[in-house]
Amino acid sequence: MPENRIALITGANQGMGEQVAKELAADGVRVFVGARDLVRGEAAAAMIGERATAVQLDVTDPTSIALAAQRIRDEAGRLDLLVNNAAIATTRTGATMAELRARSAASVVPLDEVRAVWEVNVFGVLAVYQAMLPLLRRSPDARVVNVTSALGSLTIAADPNFRYHSSFEPVYAASKSALNAVTLAMMIELEDTDIKVNLVSPGFANTALVNFEGTESVEEAAREVVRVARLGPDGPSGTFTSWEDVDLPW
Repeated sequence: MPENRIALITGANQGMGEQVAKELAADGVRVFVGARDLVRGEAAAAMIGERATAVQLDVTDPTSIALAAQRIRDEAGRLDLLVNNAAIATTRTGATMAELRARSAASVVPLDEVRAVWEVNVFGVLAVYQAMLPLLRRSPDARVVNVTSALGSLTIAADPNFRYHSSFEPVYAASKSALNAVTLAMMIELEDTDIKVNLVSPGFANTALVNFEGTESVEEAAREVVRVARLGPDGPSGTFTSWEDVDLPW
């Protein structure tokens, strides 16, 4: 990985975002740990070490996003790596994944629930991208990594033999399909520039996002995100992959 990199990771105060931040900081990257709750972000940054700096960042709040961009501009002058990791699966608490799936069927899911999840997973990613793009343009080697899910692949989800075929719903799954589409728009917008854009499906991490019902450790699930984040100027753009560098259909 090139030296003296500046990275911003959203949703980095816990789970997979924290793991990615920890591994990149260990590489020598200066990592801005984006956290909606600054106190939790500061605790995560202290655990990660001196290469980590907490920044308050709520991806649904335009003022918060603008202030985070200004802070990075003032303290670092540019941004080399943006990892859009922040995401939610639901606004409900205490329910198992099976219960959430039952309540998220297209015929019964409350539209307010759909809007709330899409606000983070889709619109939040686009808002952060728009705010950080001027800083990415200042970098000689900039990359955007958007964290999605294989469940968001329409090709995969439409296959009746896919293990999670019946789990596709309008809330989380469809939000990741929409994120994939937004990422494609970013890729097309930047294909004639030096800024790279990659889409990554991590593993099924055992984190709060899935009520700790995941099948992989955070370290295992984060591997592809970290691998792609470490790519240098000769690394590819416009990819949609899972571990290890496996191409996924859109």
